[in-house]
Amino acid sequence: MSRAGAGDAARYALLSIVTAVATMLLKFGAWRISGSVGLLSDAFESLVNLGAAVVAFLTLRLAAQPPDHEHAFGHGKAEYFSSGFEGALIFLAALGIVCAAWPRLLHPQPLEQTGFGLMVAVVAALLNLAVARLLLRVGRERRSPALEADGRHLLSDVWTTAGIVVAVGVVALTGWLRLDALIAIAVALYLLWTGARLLREAAGGLMDRAWPAAERARLEQVLDGYRAEGIAFHAIRTRMSGSHRFVSLHVLVPGAWSVQHGHDLVERLEVELAGHLGPLAVFTHLEPIEDPAAQDEHRLERDAP
Repeated sequence: MSRAGAGDAARYALLSIVTAVATMLLKFGAWRISGSVGLLSDAFESLVNLGAAVVAFLTLRLAAQPPDHEHAFGHGKAEYFSSGFEGALIFLAALGIVCAAWPRLLHPQPLEQTGFGLMVAVVAALLNLAVARLLLRVGRERRSPALEADGRHLLSDVWTTAGIVVAVGVVALTGWLRLDALIAIAVALYLLWTGARLLREAAGGLMDRAWPAAERARLEQVLDGYRAEGIAFHAIRTRMSGSHRFVSLHVLVPGAWSVQHGHDLVERLEVELAGHLGPLAVFTHLEPIEDPAAQDEHRLERDAP
């Protein structure tokens, strides 16, 4: 994703902030109207959405900055901090939900005006659904982990709200008041699972996780065309940094080739890779295929002091 694309993604994160504020107010209103801790747990999750959207906006702004002297590969990894921060916020929200629900589990209290409260919660869920679908589409188009994480969280919030609305409706119909607290605790457990998944994804990105298998297969497909011409490759390494992708590889060609011949080959390779895989940074190292030392891709790492 270009810097202009990253800046555009930040504007979508700003939309997520506005949506989070609106749904948070609606859900806390639904809780105040009904007194349901199930709806309160939903409101806590919308508070997480707001914090996550703010951090996503800030990290996307940072990721859009061009490379500089201290960050020659750009600032793309900043997006993973958004996912990690969101995961941490979710853990805190889950703890707050349990603290609010446990007393109600021990000492149930009647609910009030559940019909109006549930209607407000449904409006908030529909608003989240519309924005979640937009963020997921834009996040995939721009290869933005921050937008995709925000979109997935909003979508999970929609399903959480739907379950809570149904369950609170059952409480209102049956009078089984403890179910309200059990709903809230179930939401807290679901949030813990979601938070752990986001933290795992953030850690994978910060640790230079390789490209997805489908993209690596497309890379190998391009290289196979050159292998048919007698060119060999090794030390093929891929990594992602936010929306940016990097690949480095050693290109083994006949030692009798001129420098110009080898240069023309890698130029053609880089153009073809970009044509099949989209924008990416390619780092090549040209070696003579007859030299046994060229086959040892780990020599420099092993011999380093």
